[in-house]
Amino acid sequence: MTEDAAAIRCPSCGDTRLFKDGIRKTNHGDVQRYLCRNCSYRFSPSRPPQKNPYWALNSPDAIVSNRQILRLEAKNLVEVETRQETAQREGTTQTAQLKGSLALYAAKQLTMGLKERTVKNRVSVLELLQKRGADLLNPMSMFKAIDQAKKFDPVNKTMTEEAWSDGSKNYAAEAYLKFCQILKIPIPSDVNFHKFTPCQKLPWLPLETEIDQLIAGCSRRVAAFLQLLKETGVRSGEAWNIKWIDIDLERGIITINAPEKRGRPRQFKVSNKLSAMLNMLPKNAQKMWGNTKLNYFRQNFINQRKRMAHKLQNPRILRITFHTFRHFYGTMEYHRTKDPLYVQERLGHRSILSTMVYTHLVKFESDDYHVRVAKTLEEDKELLEAGFEYVTEREDLKLYRKRK
Repeated sequence: MTEDAAAIRCPSCGDTRLFKDGIRKTNHGDVQRYLCRNCSYRFSPSRPPQKNPYWALNSPDAIVSNRQILRLEAKNLVEVETRQETAQREGTTQTAQLKGSLALYAAKQLTMGLKERTVKNRVSVLELLQKRGADLLNPMSMFKAIDQAKKFDPVNKTMTEEAWSDGSKNYAAEAYLKFCQILKIPIPSDVNFHKFTPCQKLPWLPLETEIDQLIAGCSRRVAAFLQLLKETGVRSGEAWNIKWIDIDLERGIITINAPEKRGRPRQFKVSNKLSAMLNMLPKNAQKMWGNTKLNYFRQNFINQRKRMAHKLQNPRILRITFHTFRHFYGTMEYHRTKDPLYVQERLGHRSILSTMVYTHLVKFESDDYHVRVAKTLEEDKELLEAGFEYVTEREDLKLYRKRK
């Protein structure tokens, strides 16, 4: 940090702990913006760093710049006074300190590679607990607030007697533990936030016929997206970020170059059916699915899913989500290969523990077999290509079998 940057103080609280927050373009050059780590006030110096003070310049351009600087200083002064009066009404120093802590928490999370949406959700749940009376700087207060949290009724705008689900409490606890880690807040030994960790459950799997019925009943664009999830098992965000340049329709190869959760890029060989479905999509944008947002696309899928469940009178279809296709793919790949390391690589898991859950799901093989007899080398070749496995040989005849 230069001497000029080290001398800059926050106009609101006077603190020198600042984050650089972009550049502001002015008539006399670029000016660095700053974000205060203490009170989260965003500002820029009243003038760009220069060796001579602006009042020592006598050119007409300098006079105009001086007037602009004076107006900017007056504007900043009024804004600072307004913020100080607001801070006094809301609780002065403590409120500013909490806002600064949340700003630091959000900035650190972003630098760790988390998505902006994830950081925003974590900050929102902490702000919600703070509004309900919890003290963010007191782990015991936060533990009680999470343990006793009740759901809010948006229709009547009142608190209900229904408690938060285990998943919601665990999400809030994880967000606060990361908050304590970043701000170096010690957690007493008698406070156990891991109490809110829910028991692991096996993922629900639909029948393949139900998946195929849902795909067949959706629109052309949604059906192609669902077929892609079924054949590759990629996350919905990874599939949404696929560009046309990542697809080789002639050879049926799709490359995932934008993996989520710091996973590895990977390639998939897809069926001719999926290649034909993708080839029918309009190619008027860089991304395969256009320039809309995934949330809008997901809502469209939910509406079509609801219509198909009503049409087929099958409420199980309502439980199928984008992530259900990932569970289905992981389960089928494991029972086809019996190789968890291969499934881990296909799914892009960083930990093998995430993959091992698919080893405990339903066993799809039956005890009934198709049995075939081969007399010639050509028959051997045909049976092996059809998926039969060699069993034994009797009287110059080779026996093959395949599960039904």
